[in-house]
Amino acid sequence: MKKNSIAFVALTVLLAACSDKKNDTNTQSNDKAIVETKDLHTLSNADSIRMKHLSLDLSIDLAAQKLSGWATWDIENPSDVKTLRLDNNKLKIDSVLVDDKAVIFDLGVAQEHLGAALMIPIGKASQKVAIKYSAGDGATALQWLNAAQTTGKKHPFLYTQSESIYARTWVPCPDGPDIRFTYSARIAVPKGMMAVMSADGNPLQANDSGIYHFEMKQAIPAYLLALAVGDIRFKTVDNRTGVYAEPEMIDKVHYEFADMGKMVNTAESLYGPYRWGSYDVIVLPPGFPIGGMENPKLTFCTPTVIAGDRSLVNLIAHELAHNWSGNLVTNATWDDIWMNEGFTVYFERRISEAMNDKTYVNMLWELGYQDLEAAVEEFGMNSPKTWLKQNLKGKDADEGLSDIPYEKGALFLWLIEQNVGREKWDLFLKKYFEEHAFKTITTEKFLAYLGKNLLKGDSALYKKININAWVYGPGIPANAPRAAMERFEKVNAERKKFLKENNGKNLITQNWTTHEWLHFLRKMPKTLSLEQMKSLDEAFHFTQSKNSEIADLWFIMAVRANYVNAYGAMEQFLSITGRQKFILPLYQEMMQTGKKEMAKNIYKKYRANYHPLAQSKLDKITQ
Repeated sequence: MKKNSIAFVALTVLLAACSDKKNDTNTQSNDKAIVETKDLHTLSNADSIRMKHLSLDLSIDLAAQKLSGWATWDIENPSDVKTLRLDNNKLKIDSVLVDDKAVIFDLGVAQEHLGAALMIPIGKASQKVAIKYSAGDGATALQWLNAAQTTGKKHPFLYTQSESIYARTWVPCPDGPDIRFTYSARIAVPKGMMAVMSADGNPLQANDSGIYHFEMKQAIPAYLLALAVGDIRFKTVDNRTGVYAEPEMIDKVHYEFADMGKMVNTAESLYGPYRWGSYDVIVLPPGFPIGGMENPKLTFCTPTVIAGDRSLVNLIAHELAHNWSGNLVTNATWDDIWMNEGFTVYFERRISEAMNDKTYVNMLWELGYQDLEAAVEEFGMNSPKTWLKQNLKGKDADEGLSDIPYEKGALFLWLIEQNVGREKWDLFLKKYFEEHAFKTITTEKFLAYLGKNLLKGDSALYKKININAWVYGPGIPANAPRAAMERFEKVNAERKKFLKENNGKNLITQNWTTHEWLHFLRKMPKTLSLEQMKSLDEAFHFTQSKNSEIADLWFIMAVRANYVNAYGAMEQFLSITGRQKFILPLYQEMMQTGKKEMAKNIYKKYRANYHPLAQSKLDKITQ
């Protein structure tokens, strides 16, 4: 859908939401005005066939880097659809059984980003579709690590990353956020290894057989399917939370995430019960390409948050919040990704505020605003990429995962809170999560619900909020809220002092958090002199920082300033860090500042350590 087409949908919805007495596109809403949208990132026809349950029976060969076995679907076909279409991307399909009888299947023409539909003949009475298949190192969702690429350097490892549309690279499935199903799994792994999944049944220790059984009783979309296999340990945090990690990391992880149980309790006090039973986190080997993935019951997490001082655990608050906004109530299409991520950033900051204080969360809001400004500058102030409602037709679904849905979405919700009052807003959100639990929602349906249940035709409120500018308009709207700068004003003063005196040792920085340091460095002149870089490094040892957020920003500054003293530590950082948030900007900076050969040489050395998602982007960056 082109920009004009989305604009027409937006205008249709908002005009239909008007009062009969007033020609004002920001007044009342009307459920009948909702325009149904189709998920354009799935080739499946599961909207016509009920996909009830998935049973997986898989063997994991870590040495051969191969996953193989059966995926069996329980289905209902009341409409007598003749062909079941499932998403598939580069799977090797061996055979297909329908109600235990072999059938001739077909593969559609491969489409960019989407793969090729697996087409299976079925009848009205068909109940089970079993697919024998395998997936290997060409599967985007799978990162196979040899022993040297893990933290412990002793055993190989496998983990999945299914979001956004990569579940189809390791399971033949209806791979769209609007399609929910329950699942069970039997996973066979090499003896001595442990398997964990986004389901009930995660073990407390490796068993002798190498066979593990799992069950997910709550219906989920395919992007929340998750599996990890390796030398893994578990440690309890409290009666319903715990952590998994490699043996060499488990104690560090347990210390870092000691407040996980309190986080869950805090989240429940805000927006209702946690509905997934246990809540555990697994910290994966360094190649994991994102900060965290909100797989139900078991968040997958980057080791870059293990700073040793619990200063980066806000990421866990974010992934936990997804168990309401995203896992419980899910965006219906990837065009509506802000419905997952904007809500989650807002919720995450409410958790952080409750567990810390207002001045602390104000720093998070301000840093987020800075991230949003950078994204708008990158895309262009008038770019439709800066709308909350995205248009990803014909594009990689991951293109929607910028800071726009996260930070602009969260600001939009914060603006509503400020205009209606926190008490009313919290009651509304709690009701929203309750009434939409285990369902999906589009942007338009949410706006209709918002109008009916909160704004209630109040034209003054609609005018203050200006929904159209936020959801279907570019850039940062003029009424965007901005956090108070109590703690950052002190940071600004110290930065000003440093730029005047060039002496880092004279600065007053006691008790600064990661957020103060990030603001201090972000607002420095783009390129510092070598003298200034040396002074800062001597005072604060940034080159040797164990805090990944601070280290990455410092290394970018070092590249700009030709501060070669940091280059050895930077290469070491790039050798053990796979998180795209850090490595992509760092390689980009090298490529853009006359250090192409350095970038290419470092990337050539460590490319194998990065996830396929990161590799595909870095291949382009380092051309």
